[in-house]
Amino acid sequence: SLDVANNQLRELPAALADCPRLKEANFRGNQLKDKRLEKMVNGCQMKAILEYLRAGGHGKGKGESTREEARKKKREKQQKKDSGDGEQDELEEASKLLVKVLHISENPAPLVVKASPGVKDVRPFIVCCVLKGVNLKPGNALKRFLSVQTKLHEDICEKRTAATIATHDLQLIKAPLMYDVQPPDELKITPLGRKEIKAKDLLRQLQLEAEEQRKQKKRQNVSGLHRYLQLLDGKDNYPCLVDAEGVVISFPPITNSEKTKIRKDTRDLFLEVTSDTSLQTCKDVMDTLILKIAELNRLTLENKEDSGSDNEADAVCGPVNLNPSQNAQPVNLPLVLEQVRVVDTDGNLKVLYPSKTDLSTVASLLTVIR
Repeated sequence: SLDVANNQLRELPAALADCPRLKEANFRGNQLKDKRLEKMVNGCQMKAILEYLRAGGHGKGKGESTREEARKKKREKQQKKDSGDGEQDELEEASKLLVKVLHISENPAPLVVKASPGVKDVRPFIVCCVLKGVNLKPGNALKRFLSVQTKLHEDICEKRTAATIATHDLQLIKAPLMYDVQPPDELKITPLGRKEIKAKDLLRQLQLEAEEQRKQKKRQNVSGLHRYLQLLDGKDNYPCLVDAEGVVISFPPITNSEKTKIRKDTRDLFLEVTSDTSLQTCKDVMDTLILKIAELNRLTLENKEDSGSDNEADAVCGPVNLNPSQNAQPVNLPLVLEQVRVVDTDGNLKVLYPSKTDLSTVASLLTVIR
């Protein structure tokens, strides 16, 4: 790993692309001459950064070397097609995961999130969308779904310092939603697996648990939510997502609410990514989250696991279907991704996700039907 953040670098050496063991790098906070590269750096696209440098970089990413490479690929593709090898490409394209985007104009009841002015100084960036058609009932599907979120928080979200993911059961949400801030002694939430509590008391409780955990294990590191307490240090107000009934359903970067908890019978998801880093970070994390959910969904359908119980099963899942084949879905059935607008209190658009340019970071693995 390499960390040269907040220095006075004006450019990145192309030789970095030839470092096979370089897996993580932080170049943020440097005023790079190449503005396209600077945008990629702030978006945490490590693989894309190395490819850009390999292609010439320093403003040449769209230059002659890249155009020549594009022409070469086009020639090779045509040669494959002429020789009959194009069938393999078509098979690869057909095997891609499918996601169909439902535009705002096509949606009779689109979900809208209003952002209050107060979030600007606390946690300004939020991106949301709706994903319909997931299948979490069979076997360990729900456990895998939760595990994916944990891994993304560790990896692309940089232990929640870059961004935080929240997933909700859409059917349990009362719209419209408000992205707001509240004082620690006023913000109330029913955290996952806990009783309703004020944010101030929750953080104090988690702090005590962390101290107890350190004593028991006789080490400095702690696990679970306790690791993220310092992310709210010095904040006079805390960010929260509030539903139409005034219930806090999300308290980033700490926890979601028990009210909108994902269960085995959840089919439609409301996805939320927040950040105090950048809007592009939110979008990159959301792109990856949608890809991972699509991969899990296909894995579940292909494996045809029985609808059984696991440790994450919920008591209100309902009766088990004795004939699973009746509800079987074709493996290539696309998930439906509904656009969600985030607007200010006057109704002016702040962000729409997914826009035409979103999901490009996962385009090699995902076919988006727009």
